[in-house]
Amino acid sequence: MQGGPLEHAIAAKAACFRIAATDAFRDYQVQVRANADALSEELMSGGLDVLTGGTDTHLLQLDLRATDWTGAGAEERLDEVKLTVNRNTVPFDERPPTVASGVRIGTPAATMRGFDEHDFREVGRIIVAALTNAELGGGQEAELGRRADALCRKRPLYPGFRGYCSYA
Repeated sequence: MQGGPLEHAIAAKAACFRIAATDAFRDYQVQVRANADALSEELMSGGLDVLTGGTDTHLLQLDLRATDWTGAGAEERLDEVKLTVNRNTVPFDERPPTVASGVRIGTPAATMRGFDEHDFREVGRIIVAALTNAELGGGQEAELGRRADALCRKRPLYPGFRGYCSYA
């Protein structure tokens, strides 16, 4: 049996196609790619291994096999400094997917809130600092978290909203 046409799905696709045909959406996509390149370059200049030596898309993946980090450990460390990534396996990964040897990072969500290349370079510097220091002592973790929080305050999800900040 096959279902019939779903009007709500057709309408949703039409709305997406209309948005995707705008200059603003094309500009957004160009910025997403520029941000991914800036982040990738910053991570590599900080000594981290970006899979494939960079990115051609909105995503990049760190290969952590040359470090003491697992994907799960890096995911947890970056969460502690208020950056969200997810563990991901890398080619020929010998670790199970629940542990993994890499982390995946995407740029669309932060780009949507207004992050530019300068902001993503700072994100890269925070990631490098978090993952190249085995122990974040002496307030380093809190300082990296403040830097991440400062980026989010500079580019709020809802400009003008005077509510709470979960990181305050």
